[in-house]
Amino acid sequence: MLTAKTKSWKTMTNNDLIERISAAADISKKDAKTALEAVFAAIREAAAKGEETSITGFGKFVVRSRPERTGRNPQTGEEITIPAGRKLAYTPSKGVKEALSGA
Repeated sequence: MLTAKTKSWKTMTNNDLIERISAAADISKKDAKTALEAVFAAIREAAAKGEETSITGFGKFVVRSRPERTGRNPQTGEEITIPAGRKLAYTPSKGVKEALSGA
C-alpha cells in the first residue's frame, strides 16, 4: 500500500501543465497559463450551473448531489448531521481508462 511517505509518483502542478502546454502548442508560458485558467474557469462555471462538461478523449465532469446524512465526529464519537451538498465528480474516458490500465 502506498502512503504519503512511500508514494513513488510526482504530483503534477499547474506550472507543470503550463510548461507542457507551452511546449506542445509552441506558445508563451503566459499564453499557456491564460488558456489553462480559461479551461478551469469554464469547467467551474458549468459546474456551478449544474451542467456536465464533457471533454472528448479525456472524460467528463458531472455535478452530483449528496443528501444530508448522519456521521460521527472522529475525535469524540458524537453523532453529527452532515448537510446536503454538491460535489464535482470526474469520469474518465475509455482512452484514459486504457492508459491507466496499461492496455
